[in-house]
Amino acid sequence: MDDDDVTVSSLVRAAAAGDRTAWDDLVRRFMPLVLSVASRYRLGSADVADVTQTVWLRLLQHLDRLREPAALPGWLVTTTRHECLRLLASSKRVTSLEPILDRGVSSGPTWQPWSDDFTDGLVQTERHEALLTAFAGLSERDRQLLSLLIEDPPPSYAEISDRLQIPIGSIGPTRARALDRLRRSPAIAALRTTDDT
Repeated sequence: MDDDDVTVSSLVRAAAAGDRTAWDDLVRRFMPLVLSVASRYRLGSADVADVTQTVWLRLLQHLDRLREPAALPGWLVTTTRHECLRLLASSKRVTSLEPILDRGVSSGPTWQPWSDDFTDGLVQTERHEALLTAFAGLSERDRQLLSLLIEDPPPSYAEISDRLQIPIGSIGPTRARALDRLRRSPAIAALRTTDDT
């Protein structure tokens, strides 16, 4: 299957119908998203592997019951978060705030749970997860192009053209369309609605 022509919805439908290739494509496409969310909880590698395995098992169990297949990235983020928190609670390690604390919020005696720093950390985490969800929903070609364009230092357009086998003149317009698709994704739209309230 060519990622440029395959939507998340069609992959979900095909995987639910038993198409192994579609399932493999879903796992390949969204594994970085699941690992990114799990890594924020500072779990050991064995725990991350357990969470990841459980998330994919839950998806397999619920694949044919997803109401909105296109919302799969958001479902994966939520399920991964829940599994991380479940694992932490079961091991009696209450560290669910560590992703926020790692971003520089003081955990000293003057720190208040609903201080501006804490709220800013939550908002930043929510925005980051929305961006990851939206990014995972893009086609493989769009993800590759945007990833190359944000490298530091970015490769030249000639190098991008060679790597992706696209004409130099189409890199800018393709980038613009990819960013537009990113902006219009359900995850970003939901975040914009939240920010407006």
